[in-house]
Amino acid sequence: MKAKITLKDIARELEVSISTVSKALKNSEEISRDTKEKIQAFAKLYNYKPNNIAISLKNKRTKNIGVVIPAIVHHFFTTVIRGIEKYANAKGYNVIVCLSEESFDKEVINMEMLANGSIDGFIMSLSSETQQKEDYNHLKEVTEQGIPVVLFDRITNEIDCDKVVIDDQLGAYMATKKLIEQGRKKIALITTDDYLSVSKARTEGYRKALLESELEINEARILKLSTMEVDEKSIRNFFNTQEVDAVLCVNEIFTVFSMRLVQEKGLSIPKDISFIGFTDGLLSKYANPSLTVVAQHGEKMGEISAQMLIDKVESDDGEERFQTKILEPTLVIRDSTFN
Repeated sequence: MKAKITLKDIARELEVSISTVSKALKNSEEISRDTKEKIQAFAKLYNYKPNNIAISLKNKRTKNIGVVIPAIVHHFFTTVIRGIEKYANAKGYNVIVCLSEESFDKEVINMEMLANGSIDGFIMSLSSETQQKEDYNHLKEVTEQGIPVVLFDRITNEIDCDKVVIDDQLGAYMATKKLIEQGRKKIALITTDDYLSVSKARTEGYRKALLESELEINEARILKLSTMEVDEKSIRNFFNTQEVDAVLCVNEIFTVFSMRLVQEKGLSIPKDISFIGFTDGLLSKYANPSLTVVAQHGEKMGEISAQMLIDKVESDDGEERFQTKILEPTLVIRDSTFN
């Protein structure tokens, strides 16, 4: 039995674009006779079988965009959706949003459901379980058929597609440096395990700032939780056992919960301990005291993601060109740190 191959394999072997292969296999008049015969013969030799779901998605323009996000509890993802809808609606596209709820299986099911001729392409942020498993076959099946995908925030280099991220390492570096400049020396980090791409980058930024300032990196001051959900017991135990004068958290929910715990212990914010979190959401603005944050510019990220996807959907260019856009974070100073 011949090995199963994809459009991408054929394109790579014959040194042509995926679009050229696709058109040749459909006997398109846009492709020269010699090229068509060569591609069709190669496909027959290696028993190429088309992915019918992906072809359905490619051939039917629906003016719908599928968005798959890990959760809506985090304000960041709601702002990204707002940005996607703002741009897409202006271009005449509708947006269909699905939640993976941090589940690999649900992410796959969502993609299969939407790929059944319902949408023109995907905008996605990977679930924590997908990044933990490092299994991206469901994405490869779609992209190898030339279906446009844009990954944002939580991404992987295993998939060739357009990506939009914020410079998470720089954001954590800026936040940590701000705390150091205010005289803090025992700076803690509350994050998640490094399998999450954003957490890994933010941990690197935190470590970089401490090293540059010749401050000790005390591993006991780094709390790594298994998920983005609040682990009340672990966080409470952390503050009961560690002496810290500042805390950087990878999301605003961790931060607001941590602030409440230290206030229960009679500590004053920011006099005794300062806090900075990621995401400039409603929790941050209305916390007591209001929270200094690394703003991730979710709405802008959503608009750029939608623009990149729609450009791909509407492009007749057969060339495969992918880009990663990196947005610069902003530090928003509020009352949980000194100005």
